[in-house]
Amino acid sequence: MKHESGLEKRVQAFAERIRREDINLHGWMLTVRCQEKARAVYAPFREDQPHRMYSVSKTMVAIALAMLMEEGKLRLEDPIVRFFPDLLPPSPPPELTAVTIVDMFRMATCYRQTAYREYEDADWTLPFFTGKPDHAPGAVFNYDTGASQVLSSLVRRLSGKEVVDFLEERLFTPLGCEDSRFWLRDPSGQCTGGTGLCMSLRDLNRVALCLSRGGDGLIPGWFMSQMQQKQIDTLLRDSEEERYGYGWQCWRTRAGWVLYGMGGQLAVLCPEKDAVFCSIGDVRLDSAGMQRIYDAFFEELYPWLDREDMAPVRLELPAPTLKDVPEARRVVSGSYQFPEENPLGWTQLQMKEDCLCYENARGSCRLPFRAGETLCADYPGWPGEPATVSAAWYADGALRIRCHAIGNSPCGFDMVLVFTGDSVTVQSRRSADRMTDGYAGSASGKALRAE
Repeated sequence: MKHESGLEKRVQAFAERIRREDINLHGWMLTVRCQEKARAVYAPFREDQPHRMYSVSKTMVAIALAMLMEEGKLRLEDPIVRFFPDLLPPSPPPELTAVTIVDMFRMATCYRQTAYREYEDADWTLPFFTGKPDHAPGAVFNYDTGASQVLSSLVRRLSGKEVVDFLEERLFTPLGCEDSRFWLRDPSGQCTGGTGLCMSLRDLNRVALCLSRGGDGLIPGWFMSQMQQKQIDTLLRDSEEERYGYGWQCWRTRAGWVLYGMGGQLAVLCPEKDAVFCSIGDVRLDSAGMQRIYDAFFEELYPWLDREDMAPVRLELPAPTLKDVPEARRVVSGSYQFPEENPLGWTQLQMKEDCLCYENARGSCRLPFRAGETLCADYPGWPGEPATVSAAWYADGALRIRCHAIGNSPCGFDMVLVFTGDSVTVQSRRSADRMTDGYAGSASGKALRAE
């Protein structure tokens, strides 16, 4: 009879909880004392493929600047405006000129939110220096992705290289990161320092292990010891796990610290257990999704991390699939016309067997589905953009379809279609992204009668 250690049982319990709570992870890895104990990948993802890291990018930019500090290129107390005189207005406000590098690291700038506008500004660095400050810097925490964009630009100014190329030479290659990776750019060609790194789960884990070992001589030790400490309070954050404080471009947790990226990108470091947990995913449709990952890890795995007498486990798991109720299925076909003005911006819908065809502001959209399964398809209205589609009939004449874009900008929408008599009512919600425009709200359409 095969012996299962305490941790091995908990790994299975963790995977089951992720499935039961419908947490849309794409993969995860668990390492204890630098030894891999478990790895899971959810179809159709691969452990070696680049995945959008979102705000994990911020920590990587900070690491690059720490290396430049070690060379004497800048200091923590330097005002950020010192390095960007060409971007300053004639009379910069005192709140801006008082912002230091350490204020940038710990999200204590003079702004309450990001200064640049993602789909409007051509240069995402400039607005930080031309915006109107909200308050004096250094006192309170405000999550400011614009600060990380400026720090990315600072790496380029001080090193002559984009942050992706700088880190390739100084961090990724020395660590043996061998999978493909790249960094998304703003319209001006600058690496998007706060959100744009795309790298594999395996390489995220390699970097996290380097951090857990004190930087492996690649990252300055003084920086390593300070970046993970609480540098500012975060008591007003909505999420429980985000109230333990913020370090230098990373977060504190209930038992250590974390590289945190929107949607499920995590590298959780637990010094007391000498353990690292990394994940990738897209939980943006669930407002509590990130907290669910934390809770599952800390409740199902963390207490057993000192019982790691197990051989490595590799799990290949199916993509999350909505639960179908076969008796609720209905054969629906035909076309429906929507009012000229409606929140979704839909004009018409044609229901075919296992396919929705509709017109919205994007144009003609096609959404194939199969009840009780998850399919791979093109994201509707975006040819060539990969997506997963899960569908289920959940009540009489009521169909739910959830679609996730799985390319460089993971996002998605979740909608229900209720067919009653000669009408259909569509209700949809979305995670914020230009790819999900037109999928928030409700609208009703009437069946078109054949001539």
